[in-house]
Amino acid sequence: MTLNRRTLLGLTAATVALGSSAFAAKPPVFADGGVAINGYDPVAYFTQSEPVKGDAAFTSEWNGASWQFSSAETKAMFDADPEKYAPHYGGYCAYAVSKGYTATTDPDAWSIVDDKLYLNYSKTVRALWRRNEAANIAKADANWPSVLA
Repeated sequence: MTLNRRTLLGLTAATVALGSSAFAAKPPVFADGGVAINGYDPVAYFTQSEPVKGDAAFTSEWNGASWQFSSAETKAMFDADPEKYAPHYGGYCAYAVSKGYTATTDPDAWSIVDDKLYLNYSKTVRALWRRNEAANIAKADANWPSVLA
């Protein structure tokens, strides 16, 4: 590519256009297609000790995302105290937040520490997270929510 005035102006315009959206703040809840935790029931991690797929028939709106539940009972529990059941760091990868950035999560890569739900990018990343959970939580707490900017 020959860099001339027209090419440079085009690249500058493209950079400005991309910059306006590329650096937009991330939403407070990671919600693929607007649905938190890929449609898994956040309460089930606590009550059934495993990820359970939610049902669109049992949906709540909270913190800018749709949350799905496996039953009316778990929906009611969440609605009564969403802060208790929602994953920490908005459902973004807890390990990534501890490192100063965000990443998507896998509903099967989860941990509960001190009655708080943490999700990770993968089970491999969860293993890294678990090597020093206390230090990782402290680092993630210090980085949250500034990593959304």
